[in-house]
Amino acid sequence: MASTADQARPAATRRAAGRGRAAAETAALVVVVVLLALAVRAFGYQTFWIPSTSMVPTLQEGDRILVQKAFFNWRDLHQGDIVVFARPRRDHCGGPADSDLVKRIIALPGQTIYSAGNTVYVNGRPLAEPYLPRIDPLGPPIPDASRLHPLRVPAGDFYVLGDNRQISCDSRFWGPITGSSIVGRVVLLLWRDGHPDPHAF
Repeated sequence: MASTADQARPAATRRAAGRGRAAAETAALVVVVVLLALAVRAFGYQTFWIPSTSMVPTLQEGDRILVQKAFFNWRDLHQGDIVVFARPRRDHCGGPADSDLVKRIIALPGQTIYSAGNTVYVNGRPLAEPYLPRIDPLGPPIPDASRLHPLRVPAGDFYVLGDNRQISCDSRFWGPITGSSIVGRVVLLLWRDGHPDPHAF
């Protein structure tokens, strides 16, 4: 006849095996979650930090934004979209050479653009820009472009400007950017002034 100790031993063994299985399942789940997070970051969405005031008032210095990278094609971008892109080679405005920039698309491939006074004209029509600051919204004019001789954006390129045009270093300084240099489209403001402040774009 088995003793009480002999009967308790298999039960303890089963409990230990159960705990071991649970620990292994938890570890496997953690690994899967980490891999999914890395995949989402690499191919889906990525957060970016705004390092300057070039997009004020839309984006403030220190804001955190969410950028769509998955199912993204630069051919589907629209005028007014805010995008993250690789720093152009011709950019000599300062900052880390390998850092990405954030600007707003003003003119699409094949469109013409020029400025007069505080107004930007795209394809000969004034561009409504309610997101700009009211005081001196344009800043420096678009160079080498006029009503009679507007700049035509090359195929596959985009003309981008910062919303804070008094200080923004943008296509006025280094020309249009290539569509292939665009990392993704800004879809959400996540964080501002030290707390969550969700706002969709």
